[in-house]
Amino acid sequence: MAPLTVDRCKARYAERGLAGLEEKRRGGPHTQVPPQVWARVMALTRMSPPAESGLSRWSTRTLADHLKRREGISVSWHYIARIWREENLKPHRSGAFKISKDPTFAEKVADVVGLYLAPPGGAVVLSIDEKAQVVCHER
Repeated sequence: MAPLTVDRCKARYAERGLAGLEEKRRGGPHTQVPPQVWARVMALTRMSPPAESGLSRWSTRTLADHLKRREGISVSWHYIARIWREENLKPHRSGAFKISKDPTFAEKVADVVGLYLAPPGGAVVLSIDEKAQVVCHER
């Protein structure tokens, strides 16, 4: 023990006797999240976001925001990330194809597929995606 700790223990013993040597509880209590919140996070993660949100999938931040605004459940996005890690959930790497919420999605897909299958003669078709991981294929 450090000398300062010994001095404190001696002073507490002199003040209160053996009761002064009992271990004091340190810090405040940790708030426990009820199992119902865990279950709700799991359920929402496996579902698509509401159509009016315009999202195709959840992120930890959008899910935390949705829970707070719509259901009155206040959890941090760190907590949701921990649940996803512990349950090995990866909504951003979903094996299922999710349809875009864009109302003109079908027309856009038809235009893009048409350009790939039958590019105009002498034209250059560029494919640009906002995600850096997507590789553009030469056609």
